[in-house]
Amino acid sequence: MAQERKAGLLRRTSSSKKPLKEKVVLMYDEIFTKDDPAKTNPRFWDELFLMKVNLEYLEAKLTSLDGDEVVMIKENINSLFHHCVQALEEEHQIKVVNALQTLCALFRGVHQKNKSATGFDIINMLVGFDKADLRMKDLMESLDGLLCGDGSESLKSLCLKLLLCLVTVTDNISQNTILEYVMINSIFEAILQILSDVSSRGQHGYDAVVLLALLVNYRKYESVNPYIVKLSIVDDESTLDGMGMVVHQALTEYNRQYKDKEEEDHGGFFSTLTNMVGSMFIADAEEKLSVQTNEAILLALYEAVHLNRNFITVLAQSHPEIDMAATPVSTLPATPTTPLGTTPPSLDMLNNPELPLDPNLQTSNLLITFLKYSSIVMQDTKDEHRLNSARLCLIILTCIAEDQYADAFLHDDNMNFRVNLHRMPMRHRKKAAAKNIPSRPLVCAVLDLMVEFIVTHMMKEFPMDLYMRCVQIIHKLICYQKKCRVRLHYTWRELWSALINLLKFLLSNETTLLAKHNIFHLALQVVNLFNMFITYGDTFLPTPSSYDELYYEIVRMHQVFDNLYCMVLRVSTNVGQWKEPASKVTHALVNVRAIINHFNPKIESYAAVNHISQLSEDQVRSISLNVRKNVSLNTLSQDVLLKEFSSIS
Repeated sequence: MAQERKAGLLRRTSSSKKPLKEKVVLMYDEIFTKDDPAKTNPRFWDELFLMKVNLEYLEAKLTSLDGDEVVMIKENINSLFHHCVQALEEEHQIKVVNALQTLCALFRGVHQKNKSATGFDIINMLVGFDKADLRMKDLMESLDGLLCGDGSESLKSLCLKLLLCLVTVTDNISQNTILEYVMINSIFEAILQILSDVSSRGQHGYDAVVLLALLVNYRKYESVNPYIVKLSIVDDESTLDGMGMVVHQALTEYNRQYKDKEEEDHGGFFSTLTNMVGSMFIADAEEKLSVQTNEAILLALYEAVHLNRNFITVLAQSHPEIDMAATPVSTLPATPTTPLGTTPPSLDMLNNPELPLDPNLQTSNLLITFLKYSSIVMQDTKDEHRLNSARLCLIILTCIAEDQYADAFLHDDNMNFRVNLHRMPMRHRKKAAAKNIPSRPLVCAVLDLMVEFIVTHMMKEFPMDLYMRCVQIIHKLICYQKKCRVRLHYTWRELWSALINLLKFLLSNETTLLAKHNIFHLALQVVNLFNMFITYGDTFLPTPSSYDELYYEIVRMHQVFDNLYCMVLRVSTNVGQWKEPASKVTHALVNVRAIINHFNPKIESYAAVNHISQLSEDQVRSISLNVRKNVSLNTLSQDVLLKEFSSIS
């Protein structure tokens, strides 16, 4: 049946009879001839838009044309485009709908045929150079009027689908030259109107947000993009809230689908496997649990956070966290080919401006939902698609960590949340129960996410740039704590341990990693983090005993720092491309080495005098406390450290 539809056949016929075709297909065939179809039938174009569009046939016909045939029928294709734009002004909605669908087929078919052609060739084939400005102006004005008017919701949805089709017909959006006309004839206000209205947002918010994110990325670094300029100055509360709600519900829906899939897999195959062979292979099996990510909505969130400072307040707006699985939703048309996690959220969720208040419900916000989403995405970065998604999550977190208002909210001790981050299954640790998660400032969840990433991605295909971004986020958060003297009650020891193990991994895989990456840059950032704790920890560490824990970790893992120093000293004294970055690490290690050189002899002496083969943690802490009281460490100048640190903050 699909093949018959594509060929435009009405029904099968016997071999002795000529196959019957739909009338609309016969009319398409007339367009694909040299002659003007309106010459023999003056009402040709009126009749065409009264008939149901055969998208498959029209696209396939355009794609099948060779170069000479395209040139031969260019005038007819230009005429079809022109009459489509004219039909958008008709009062008869059937004509408008058919014109919108025909335009979709035209954009897709022509671009598919001309993938190797320049944008100007495509414009000429679709519209004609001499009439392009006028035709595209008329098209964009008609679409703007339909989106802002009182027409049916299905018509507005078709307008957005057409615009999304127009924007995405090329793999690289910046090569889609026809978007120049979308820049000149802006529909930005129409998109904002959709997002600010509760009803329109429920119907079209997802498409509107994705469309805006794509338009913002058109040649954003090459020329002035009016959508970037306009988005950066939006301060209307209802519009920003609407955008935040669309993003929030899309991420929430993804998180719910992942959780459902996880529970389904655990309840079926994994539980059976556990009973049969124990937990020996569970970690490997669970790693295959994967749900396709939603880069479009992530891109929208990034552009909003990056371009509009007013949007930061939307991240922090609290509301009760509700279980979307238990919420009645309206039925949407099923799309079997749509990947899990990329479908728009349910309409009812976006239509509800007020969420039900229940004192027993956990409070949530967009930032919490995004952190949960990130914790899922960052679990598996082995394929390029998910690696890019994790990278985008870390870029968004970097933007958040750089914003002073966001930092103030993250560190506000009066606003505590329970954030149940997803953790990668590993053999050596148990899965934390959700009910045991403490209520803490949100910065703790961000740090937990960074620590989780650090300890779970030390692998052969080392994601260096993700590690760099991860450590930079920690740097920025600590800078804020130092500057504002925020004493965060956090288990810093887990972070220190993760960072030391990262250095250990870099040392163990020096040869392999240096063939691909500048590991000294990452090592320098890690060492500078320790320098921050050593030099300025008294301004942000919660208690004096925190210093003892820091010194204990450094002394306990002194072999890692000693080996790092030997390695960077060796590289920095030889001629090579890594000489300069290695020498920077050598200088940065002065603080850590001073601590080790002062404490280790005292500890060894104490152990020898008291005939103790292995000191307890309390004994080491007691020794370090006495030493720190009586010894002035040869630390780096604070000015030098600040200069070094500010260059990467």
